Amino acid sequence: MPVVRGKIIEPLYTAEQIAERNRDMAQRIASGPTKDLLVIAVLKGSFIFAADLIRSLHDSGLAPEVEFITLSSYGAGTVSQGVRIVKDIDSDVKDRDVLLIDDILESGRTLLFAKELLYERGARNVTIAVLLDKKVKRKENLEADYVGFECPDYFVVGYGMDVAYAFRELPFVGIVKGDAEA
Repeated sequence: MPVVRGKIIEPLYTAEQIAERNRDMAQRIASGPTKDLLVIAVLKGSFIFAADLIRSLHDSGLAPEVEFITLSSYGAGTVSQGVRIVKDIDSDVKDRDVLLIDDILESGRTLLFAKELLYERGARNVTIAVLLDKKVKRKENLEADYVGFECPDYFVVGYGMDVAYAFRELPFVGIVKGDAEA
């Protein structure tokens, strides 16, 4: 198992598995609603996944516009009570097909907020693509339209996802198993 920053990281999904799934998802997305397509990546965790998926969309014949939104959950302690926009998109979504890309769908609160916001702003259609779907943590009635992998109930890092800003650079999704022997 790889050792990174003194931690043992057990790969859950390899770079090769992720690349293959991105190509598959891009082909499925290309056959869906894509009129005047605007792709919106939810930062920060989705940045690597979004970049790879967008390149796969290009390879599948799509040339979407790309935007970024930064959302933050807030509340008392670790209990989320709402979502706020930290950095909004600049594009008008009226009468457009929109693809939201995020790294992981857990509670569903953030992506439900984003989806409803885009519909309120006049989007014609809003679909969601996530690398990981952690259904065991779902709090809202929301499902992604395109899912890379079902995620077991582990805290995962890599491929853009972090713990205390570390491990985002890993080319795979992994589980922190503990400290490496000195």
